[in-house]
Amino acid sequence: MRIGIITILILTCAFIQLNAQALIETATQSGKVKGSWNADRSVISFKGIPFAAPPVGDLRWKEPQPVKPWSGVLTCTKFSASPYQSKPAPFAMWTEEFIAPPEPLSEDCLYLNVWTPAKSSKEKLPVLVWIYGGGFVSGSSACAVYDGEAMAKEGIVFVSINYRVGVFGFFSHPDLTKESGKNASGNYALLDQLAALRWIKDNISMFGGDPDKVTIAGQSAGSFSVQALVASPLSKGLFRGAIAQSGASMNRFNKNLKSAEATGITLSQKLNSTGVAALRKLPADSLFTLASTLPFGSFAPIIDGYVLPDAIGTIFKNKKHNDVNLLAGWVTGDAALTGQPKNAEQFKAWATETYKSKAPEFLKVFPATTDEVATHSQNKLGNLTFAGYANHVWALSNSNNSYLYQFSYVPTDKPNFPNYGAFHTSEVPFALNTLSKWKRPWKDSDYAVEAAMSSYWINFVKTGNPSGKDLPEWKKYDAVTNSIMNIDTKPQMKPAMFKPEFQFLESVD
Repeated sequence: MRIGIITILILTCAFIQLNAQALIETATQSGKVKGSWNADRSVISFKGIPFAAPPVGDLRWKEPQPVKPWSGVLTCTKFSASPYQSKPAPFAMWTEEFIAPPEPLSEDCLYLNVWTPAKSSKEKLPVLVWIYGGGFVSGSSACAVYDGEAMAKEGIVFVSINYRVGVFGFFSHPDLTKESGKNASGNYALLDQLAALRWIKDNISMFGGDPDKVTIAGQSAGSFSVQALVASPLSKGLFRGAIAQSGASMNRFNKNLKSAEATGITLSQKLNSTGVAALRKLPADSLFTLASTLPFGSFAPIIDGYVLPDAIGTIFKNKKHNDVNLLAGWVTGDAALTGQPKNAEQFKAWATETYKSKAPEFLKVFPATTDEVATHSQNKLGNLTFAGYANHVWALSNSNNSYLYQFSYVPTDKPNFPNYGAFHTSEVPFALNTLSKWKRPWKDSDYAVEAAMSSYWINFVKTGNPSGKDLPEWKKYDAVTNSIMNIDTKPQMKPAMFKPEFQFLESVD
């Protein structure tokens, strides 16, 4: 009897090992791919899987095309080239862990990466899809802090995707509008993201993921992308949840097609041409250099009538968005991106000019009695206008569950490095469980915040609710309580957080 049991155990272990080994090689609709084990053989990663044809030559500024099928097995054990951009280099608070590898950079960048703990393609695990930030002009799925191994160990499939940036990802021109067949042009980066999501819908089951349990997530420009995807009719059925970290626009930053086409004509005229043909023939480096002469902000999502049929705020107001579970928030240091604070008198003058008869009401919720108080008010206003207020409006537009947060935790100092506080992007390694990839002398307090925050994210991906065992309850957001989770040394719900501020902003919206 004992021998029989031992035999069964051996056969069971062998079966599990066989299945696990088999998943290293798996099929996609375009061909077979081969990944690799992590160190403890708990996660298999596939890096550099093509999800669309290279957008080069005549495919520059076209909607992503299907991948050409391949024969044999494609080895996918290293990241692809990052999208063409300025040569990445650390700056300010963003050390090398947050920056794309300096090379290779290429227009041929439409690849994705998968980390899976599944031992069989039949497991149907929930899926998290990460969309990087970078102001829509930089970024890469190969950044160290976007590594998906630790999240996959928690029982989900983690996917990170590349998309075109800058002039390659957001260039509009009347010629492109005409040739598109959609009477639209410019949102190629968003179309890349949509193509990746369709690939995931069609293929992720072969990696042990459930195509009906997909959550998209992104930070900064990635968060703006998440919101745009939720707003787009082209996203219907591609995901059930959205995580938006430090970025939401509503009716801000929405460039219309005519304005975007005018920018395209300006660029083509720099080549003494009014058409797009000459620009399409330029080498990537020459095109990039030429586009660099345009003002910052020239390349961003466009109200094109196709990907975005209307301004994002209008889409949400009319409840024409994709209604999904939402987790959204901001970092206290996001305000630094909104400009240098004014002194008290300057701030009061600005308030009077901006809000006119409502300026006294504004200064009650954003006071400026001293320079110090004015700075605090402007930081608060910066956070709320960069993401907070849009998150509030978005959450109240949502019929599904919505959860809001503020990340206030200040990471442990790096020796001989300025303390930037809770800076823009600093929450990402805590959310994605990648502090090990960020080179600092971490303390127990840092790891505790990482454990709590990444658990909230994992729970949300699995169930649509971030709350879970051994975590403070995260209550749903509503207009009555305005309860927001403040993620600091100890996560804590804050009722009525920014309620008067939101009420004022609503009154002038």
